Amino acid sequence: MAGTERQVVNTDKAPQPLGVYSQAIRVKAGELLYIAGQVGVDKDGNLPGDGSLAAQTRQTYENIGGILESVGASFSDVVEFTTYVVGRASVQPFIAARAEVFPSLYPDGDYPPNTLLVIEGLVREEFLVEIKAVVALP
Repeated sequence: MAGTERQVVNTDKAPQPLGVYSQAIRVKAGELLYIAGQVGVDKDGNLPGDGSLAAQTRQTYENIGGILESVGASFSDVVEFTTYVVGRASVQPFIAARAEVFPSLYPDGDYPPNTLLVIEGLVREEFLVEIKAVVALP
């Protein structure tokens, strides 16, 4: 862990998570970083690979990772994600892509909470996923 005091909360007093996220996270108050919604384009504004939801999801987490690194933080400092996917058909592909990416980002399995919203569209028609994050800085 990068120094953030955080405790994952998964209790049997509420339904268990339906995927790779936790019910809640308890964080000792400190400095917070709010990462604006990131989409699946590279630094040059290009969609990666085939532009699929899986490719966009991987790139989106890479973009978040770059922002975290720039402030001396890591994914272990993320205390909340909010994810937007376009259309109900995008839910399962997103969940599968996240399940591929998360083991390398969270090897201890302490996933932050995530709210997943299905929406009609994003700022550009080709964007299929957008993720924002709240980070407790170390």
